[in-house]
Amino acid sequence: MTLPEFPKAREQTDKIAPAVLIAGVGNVLLGDDGFGVEVANRLAARPELPEWVKVIETGIGGMSLIQELMQGFEALIIVDAYARGGEPGQIYFLEPILPDLSGLAPSQLRDYFADTHYATPIRALSLLAQVAKQPKILRILGCEPADLDEMKIGLSNEVENAVEIAVGLLVKMLAEYKEKGLGSVSGQDIVQQIQQWSPNVKRKKSLK
Repeated sequence: MTLPEFPKAREQTDKIAPAVLIAGVGNVLLGDDGFGVEVANRLAARPELPEWVKVIETGIGGMSLIQELMQGFEALIIVDAYARGGEPGQIYFLEPILPDLSGLAPSQLRDYFADTHYATPIRALSLLAQVAKQPKILRILGCEPADLDEMKIGLSNEVENAVEIAVGLLVKMLAEYKEKGLGSVSGQDIVQQIQQWSPNVKRKKSLK
């Protein structure tokens, strides 16, 4: 008697937990403020993206970023429009310094985080530092906007060109991450600094 053949069990593979989170931030209804969201969407579609990288877009709120970071990541890159007076399309690669909240009384902390579901990324990271372990490596990939003054969908030509540069830069950084980390990047058109980073485009001014 011939026994029926049963399908073989699939080989168990361990899913690799994401180590790097890339968060695109911005409001796509405010022109160039959609830079971070567009970069995130294009990066997520790249086939060479390592499986230990997770790409999300968070809009302008901070709570979704906090929820993601509660899973535990060793590195975070926030991609966002960042107006600091440079030429439109200028790319900045920054290492943020989070505000020191250790001297605030409990009532002051409550006031600081009162509108946390509308929080800027830096405020969200500050909250995360109070309740959980934040990533060891924090970086900001910013782009100088050309137009943020009116509601419209679509990027300016300068920022549109910067999107592909930013995506290529991220792909290169991720390819080298295991050996070099996120210490610095190469390129004459990229400003690199360690600084107190705070979004200063109009859609975020009222949220500080």
